[in-house]
Amino acid sequence: SVSENKESADDVEFEWMKPQGAKAAQANEPQHHEAPQATPEKAAPAASKEGAHNVAAPQETATNDADAKPASQRYLEPQESAKDAPAKAASDERSTRDSVPNDAPRSTANNEPLPTSMLQVRPPQSEVDRRTSGREEAAALRPVLPRIFQVLLAICYPVVLLVLAIRVVTTPLFLWVEYYRPGFPADSFGFSQDDRLTYGSYTLQYLLNFTGPRFLGDLVGTDHRQLFAPGEVSHMADVKGVFQMAFIVGSILGLIALISIIYLARRRSGAVRRGLFAGSIVTLVIIIALGVLGFMGWDTFFTDFHGIFFKAGTWTFHENDTLIRLFPDQFWMDAGLAIGVIVLLVASLTFAFTWPTRSRREAAARALNPAQGRRVAN
Repeated sequence: SVSENKESADDVEFEWMKPQGAKAAQANEPQHHEAPQATPEKAAPAASKEGAHNVAAPQETATNDADAKPASQRYLEPQESAKDAPAKAASDERSTRDSVPNDAPRSTANNEPLPTSMLQVRPPQSEVDRRTSGREEAAALRPVLPRIFQVLLAICYPVVLLVLAIRVVTTPLFLWVEYYRPGFPADSFGFSQDDRLTYGSYTLQYLLNFTGPRFLGDLVGTDHRQLFAPGEVSHMADVKGVFQMAFIVGSILGLIALISIIYLARRRSGAVRRGLFAGSIVTLVIIIALGVLGFMGWDTFFTDFHGIFFKAGTWTFHENDTLIRLFPDQFWMDAGLAIGVIVLLVASLTFAFTWPTRSRREAAARALNPAQGRRVAN
């Protein structure tokens, strides 16, 4: 026991020579007083332990150096650490406060910056101005694709409307109205109104179906003679080709117009109205110009029109030929007038309903952007 007290006193006397880190480690190290474990030497018989119970093992002495310190020395160092803690905390708080801007949000509990405070730091004014000008330029620029669809709608509209009007005229109903209307010239070679309606309906069916020239070439009249001459059948085959091409083009343009309407209705408010308005203007200009030409000289207009689509000499016939008896000049004049009236009426209604009035422009502007009357396209 005397030797243990001497070693403990020596340790205390030379404590000042230890590094400060070792002191702090010893001060912070939890003090556990555990019972010494039994070693093989301690497990020896009791007779051998009685002679050496006052001799301390070197391992136990080295291990229990920290426990051998006086209480005053053990509690001195933690008290010194606790004394320096407020100053260190104040220094850390000042450094943290200096590194965070004044406008950064801080927690209300301990006045510390929030984890997302750096994300809310305002950029320089030059960067803000640059971004603002970029957004304004993007809002002022209109995308190209809606304009393309709007132009396509304006181009397709007159062609589709003209083809639809031609299709209305090429029906048995229009034939019945023509043949039975007052003032229509009768056939001087023996066709009755019923004969005209029957043979004329066969002619329209040939133009609209997919059969060959035999559909007309094999027809016979009441006198059991061939109804149409070979020249007439050949001309009707040419007319059928023109009709089919017109209907195919009209169908394709109608599909494009439908796609344009769907796209513009979803992408830009008022674009469908503007496209139809432009198309109606083009249609009215075309139909009025054609009407003036037809009114000034129907024969010249009819001849020039046939010269565009058919070869010379293939579309002229005698007065006693079946095509002339079924479709005299009055029929073509009435058909042209009916087509012009249908196109003019529909185009005028479209023009009236799509006129850009002030209320419509304001409604379109509010739909684009309630704040500025415009929208940045996606």
